[in-house]
Amino acid sequence: MPPSETTAQPAFYALAEGGWRDYVTLLHLPYTAWHLSYVTIGAALAPTFNAGRFAATLLAFFLAVGIGAHALDELSGRPLRSRIPTRTLVALAVASLTGAIAIGIGAAIYISPWITVFVAVGALILVAYNLELWNGVLHTDTWFALAWGGFPVMVAYFAQAETLDIVAIAAAAFATTLAFAQRQLSTAVRHTRRRVRRVHGEIEHTSGEVESITVATLIGPAERALRLLTVATIVLSVALLLARVT
Repeated sequence: MPPSETTAQPAFYALAEGGWRDYVTLLHLPYTAWHLSYVTIGAALAPTFNAGRFAATLLAFFLAVGIGAHALDELSGRPLRSRIPTRTLVALAVASLTGAIAIGIGAAIYISPWITVFVAVGALILVAYNLELWNGVLHTDTWFALAWGGFPVMVAYFAQAETLDIVAIAAAAFATTLAFAQRQLSTAVRHTRRRVRRVHGEIEHTSGEVESITVATLIGPAERALRLLTVATIVLSVALLLARVT
């Protein structure tokens, strides 16, 4: 069977390289929306709901995760193959993380000083994970699931309720598990898209049918699952939010 060339795009949501498209791709929009859904879920499940606190928490995580984390990640090896200048990536990371921390400090002043703990832990993990500090000790699937899954749920819940209880812990466990599943699926897809040059081989079925192994064979099912899980998580968060505010 002839080999199958891998796709040129580093992610299914990546636009053509260059110009403003690099900045859109940098946001990892489907995954950013997925992880912001955890913020929504945490806030919606809290016993009380304050729209201002929710908006501030959502903005802080968008700055930290949607911009800051992704800018730092692109600095480390250019996985998206963007042409964004290094100094611009550094500026984006510093500005967005500073904004997120400022929102956290404001919340600590007006809501609870315990929020400073969340701010410190979140900033530490975000920088250490994306820059793979300390020989990448925090750059693991487990830490990703905890930091990008359970952590947003707990922070959003605490920002509303000013405490954590069994509901927050259960919701964080759900988000951590789902984020871990995301990581398992996306790791194989990223590897094929970004590090595999050609695919060659075939699958022989018990019926005698022979199927060529292509790029679509390797990444298709996992990528479709990722898209569906993205939509499902967003829809769930919206449903919970509507249940809270209506």
